[in-house]
Amino acid sequence: MEMKDIVSLASIIIAGLTIAIGSIGPALGEGRALAQALSSIAQQPDEASTITRTLFVGLAMIESVAIYCFVISVILIFANPFWNHVVSQAGK
Repeated sequence: MEMKDIVSLASIIIAGLTIAIGSIGPALGEGRALAQALSSIAQQPDEASTITRTLFVGLAMIESVAIYCFVISVILIFANPFWNHVVSQAGK
C-alpha cells in the first residue's frame, strides 16, 4: 500500500468521524436549547419575543460548530493539505 493510499484512506475516515461527532453535539445542544426555551415561554408567556430572539441567536452559534466540522471534512476530502507533503516525500 502506497503512502498516497494511506493518506487517502485516513482522510476519508477522519472526514467521516468529523461529520459524525461534529453533528451529534450541536444536535443535542439544539434540542436542549429548544426544550428550555419552550419551557421558559410556557412559564413566562409575556417574555416570548425576548426568549425567541435569544433562542435564535443561540441556535445560530450552536449550528456554526456543525458548519465548521462540515468545512473541515470537505477540506480533508477535496483540498487535503497533506497531499503536497506526500508528493514531496515520494520524490525523495
